[in-house]
Amino acid sequence: MRSNPSIRRELITYHHQRPSVPPSSWRVVIHPAQRVIKVAMSDSEDHHFESKADAGASKTFPMQAGAIRKGGYLVIKNRPCKVVEVSTSKTGKHGHAKCHFVALDIFNGKKLEDIVPSSHNCDVPHVDRTEYQLIDISEDGFVSLLTDNGSTKDDLKLPTDDAILTQLKDGFAEGKDLALTVMSAMGEEQICAVKDVGPR
Repeated sequence: MRSNPSIRRELITYHHQRPSVPPSSWRVVIHPAQRVIKVAMSDSEDHHFESKADAGASKTFPMQAGAIRKGGYLVIKNRPCKVVEVSTSKTGKHGHAKCHFVALDIFNGKKLEDIVPSSHNCDVPHVDRTEYQLIDISEDGFVSLLTDNGSTKDDLKLPTDDAILTQLKDGFAEGKDLALTVMSAMGEEQICAVKDVGPR
């Protein structure tokens, strides 16, 4: 198995916390995602602790700053954003060209900016869109959605965008069969589009 420096550091820290247990007696089992480590000191004593190594790695992927274009996605201040403007400075005599990104948070619309050397890697969020059929709207502002496997999804709030919210509520009140597009990225989800697919 490939050595992970972050996990190795955490095991060293653990050893300092439990000096009475020699490392030679440990049996280390790492979860496939390398997020949970189990250290078995003896047949009768196990200890589990969370590893921060690789946590959230599947939510983003690296991309060179110079390859990110307008309309693409970028993580700025730990928020998933859509790039609305990119400008690149000329390479200086002793420096590197730098990319200036202006982007909007895909969930709250907040404007964020970042400047990154064009040769450096940036985190890019995995952004997915899934379509569900609307079943019901609860009194406390949540929607009930039908998934492809026939189960229901009931953990999404009504959209904050006024136009989408009005289209959703009006269409539901009129008895229309509505399909909702849900955008997800970095552990967050939000209804981003409504489509009328006919009467219920």
